[in-house]
Amino acid sequence: MEDIRISHHESVKRVYRQLHEMGLSNVWDRYEAQGLGTDPDQRCRFCMGGVRCDFCSNGPCRADAEKDKRGVCGISADGMAMRMMLLRNVMGAATYHYHCEQTIRTLRETALGSSPFRIADLAKLKHFAARLGLNTAVPADELALDLCAFLEEDFARKSHEESLIVDLLAPAERKKVWRNLGIFPGGIYGEMMLATGSSLTNVDGYFVSLAKKAMRLSIAMAYQSQLVLESLQDVLFGTPRPHWMRVDLGVLDPDYVNILPNGHEPFLGFALVDLARNPEWQERAHEAGAKGIRVIANIETGQEMVQRLKMDEVFWGYTGNWIMQEAVLATGAVDVFVADMNCSLPLDPVYAERFGFTIVPVSDLVAFEGVSDRMDYDPRSAREQAAALLEMGIANFRERRERVTPIAGLPVGKAVVGFSPESITAALGGSLGPLLDAIKEGSIRGVAGLVSCTTLRDSGQDVHSVAVAEELIKRDILVLSLGCGNAAMQVAGLCNLDAAAKAGPGLKKVCAAIGVPPVLSFGTCTDTGRLADLIAAVGEALGGVAVPDLPVAAVAPEYMEQKATIDAIFALAYGLYTYVNPVPTVTGAPSLVRLLTQELKGITGGVLALETDPAAAAEGILAHIEEKRTGLGI
Repeated sequence: MEDIRISHHESVKRVYRQLHEMGLSNVWDRYEAQGLGTDPDQRCRFCMGGVRCDFCSNGPCRADAEKDKRGVCGISADGMAMRMMLLRNVMGAATYHYHCEQTIRTLRETALGSSPFRIADLAKLKHFAARLGLNTAVPADELALDLCAFLEEDFARKSHEESLIVDLLAPAERKKVWRNLGIFPGGIYGEMMLATGSSLTNVDGYFVSLAKKAMRLSIAMAYQSQLVLESLQDVLFGTPRPHWMRVDLGVLDPDYVNILPNGHEPFLGFALVDLARNPEWQERAHEAGAKGIRVIANIETGQEMVQRLKMDEVFWGYTGNWIMQEAVLATGAVDVFVADMNCSLPLDPVYAERFGFTIVPVSDLVAFEGVSDRMDYDPRSAREQAAALLEMGIANFRERRERVTPIAGLPVGKAVVGFSPESITAALGGSLGPLLDAIKEGSIRGVAGLVSCTTLRDSGQDVHSVAVAEELIKRDILVLSLGCGNAAMQVAGLCNLDAAAKAGPGLKKVCAAIGVPPVLSFGTCTDTGRLADLIAAVGEALGGVAVPDLPVAAVAPEYMEQKATIDAIFALAYGLYTYVNPVPTVTGAPSLVRLLTQELKGITGGVLALETDPAAAAEGILAHIEEKRTGLGI
């Protein structure tokens, strides 16, 4: 494929060329091989349209809406496509909530004094507990335990029992809409069971009913999983504050023992940094011939860490998002790859053998063919587990340096990271007033929450995301970036203060006035719930403006997997204009497409927007924002 189909980033393109020349299997060549004929993006038209099903022994079936060709059971093309989307959402919700469960487990053991962690932000603990109606006039450890118990009780509510978490945290206007539509959720476990049970053959084949169940589940996930887990991670590890971070593949120095926490759960990552900062561990690395030990952040685990930890000689920098994982591993500078939940590639063991690093699954969700050693995370043993990983790194360093020739001279960039609702408010002088004033006067036309993955569909890694973000800031739209798309912004330089030069005159003026880049690094995909909370606060500060009437948009220029689809469904339930690319696999379901792109606007206020051209996509987002500005009289 052409360079532009590989990646936006020169570092990744350079490593890819070496992998290709070596004949080593990699994500780019595998993607190209999946294409039909000479087109890497061309796949089976039924699969692309979302109208293929193999759930029962009568299949696989293919549906055709135009001919009213249905599955053997009688399900329509619309029902088939929406049912598959709903099941993707169940997978996304399950993995988000797994992370949430592990966070609660960690907080509970911390409150009991059984973990190496501590409560880092007592004010956040009290504030979040108060929002949920708990008595905060008790000792911190007791409050943390009360909070854990309250949360877990709510998760276990039946689907017909309204969630107290959603009731206490969601905007009143949204709750009214959700109740009227019958999509106000119960506990998330009940919602996952309702969604999964409904997807059985010959149970629920009506695309509207399935879509409503998807929205119920997405609301439960956003408030019970995402907002909870990020709030508790703030309690444990600190609320993000802006600071500089090194980024890109050049952060990997082969003369150091490099330990890479990877995935979505940052617990062992924080434990590793804390332990590696001990001079005794650094001395042991020196004795092995290394310059020291470094913990290098990767993917979403890395995003959780860089948002909260300032860089130093131990916590050195951040590499990038999931597609470049094989490029990261092929640098020849990795000693231990710590694989927690999500975003570890099945072929990583082949890279471990070829490039001389040790791979360790640390989540019971993660397994690799040919890798039997594992270390499932336990907060009670986190310090000992981190020590064992550092030991592995030091032992691995000697062998790696003897047999692996690293890639030298890879670039290092920099980005401002660590924006959160609290730090954005602090940067504005303690209130949202200056931001709202900038929006009212028109310096900032509106705000886009770029909640995205990265994909090779239709363009190279991060190519479309960067292009869309540049088009948005050019139009004076402030971008808050989350997820793997956040890494795209960081490595591409858009989270750098210099990027203001690419912004429109109004946004450029605001960036200069408060000293921020035009793209604010807001965290991971799990921060979607936190972003919804911020949007609600903006609406409240504007005098109770409903979410669908705000000059804001959700933007997913390169969605990839199941967690992204449930984020998009939540954005639609929340009432947001939601730009999605590539085109989802629902095009074979015309009634469903009409519901998502047209009819939903009059139901929840949300609308799904599809566009492959970045400039046209930005124009569509701007047109929506200008319509909302007009409606608000600004």
